[in-house]
Amino acid sequence: MIEAHATAKYVRTSAQKAGLVLDLIRGRDVNRALATLAYTPKGIVGEIAKVLRSAIANAQQREGFGGDVDRLYVKACYANQGPSMKRVRPAPMGRAFRVVKRTAHLTVHVAERPVEIELATPEPAPQADAAKESAKPRSAKPAARAKSAKPGAGKRAAPSRKKAATPKRSRKK
Repeated sequence: MIEAHATAKYVRTSAQKAGLVLDLIRGRDVNRALATLAYTPKGIVGEIAKVLRSAIANAQQREGFGGDVDRLYVKACYANQGPSMKRVRPAPMGRAFRVVKRTAHLTVHVAERPVEIELATPEPAPQADAAKESAKPRSAKPAARAKSAKPGAGKRAAPSRKKAATPKRSRKK
């Protein structure tokens, strides 16, 4: 089984935003993952598609690759937090606000699905035991229980409780 991965470091997005998109493609076939990324309206999609294509190319270069890209799937993908750039934004009255510009490291692992080989085995002939069981009469007990069970029979409606009308108090002036 062939496995390959690709990583893009210092991508200008937060790891949380990238993780939302990576959750969409995890476990999918690579062609379906690329199609999903093409129709996802997020800014980070282009970078993730690049990393996915790079991982596919890395898998194709591996020795022992079967040559069928359709058998590749996204085995794992994640976004780790990279270093944050701290900047200062001027604020009123001589103050300053700190702006944190985050980065992320995107990693995509792809793997080749194993080929499933089905052995051709003849189907077993129907056994005589099955014919005997179908000839047996069924007991009437389960049918009687089913008829007596009415929907909502075991439930009781809660009695409605009305509050007694309380006289209004008059205010003294």
